Amino acid sequence: MTGKINSYKDLIVWQQAMDLAVATYSLTKAWPKEELYGLTSQIRRSATSIPANIAEGYGRDNTGSYQQFLRIAQGSLKELETHLQIAERIGLTTRDEVHHMLSATEAIGKMLRQLIIKLAPE
Repeated sequence: MTGKINSYKDLIVWQQAMDLAVATYSLTKAWPKEELYGLTSQIRRSATSIPANIAEGYGRDNTGSYQQFLRIAQGSLKELETHLQIAERIGLTTRDEVHHMLSATEAIGKMLRQLIIKLAPE
């Protein structure tokens, strides 16, 4: 994005993290009801945590806090990747579905790392 950032909503990383969170809800919607409080819940929580932490960090008063929330978002991203791989291994989802989601997590992870570096003091 070349325009001025006036809000966390202007950040491409936040936008893509929101899309990923929505995609996880679509992915898990048809999963068995007995997984609702198990893997379904874990995947949804970790996915929604990513854009939420980006937004919360953006609203903090100092850069160090912002970077810390971005690191928390990175942790949630890795948690999501792990849950998705477990879901594939136990047959809740397909390799293709997981591959698509993992491609998105990889791109978001790169953006988070770049943003953390950009915010680092020189």
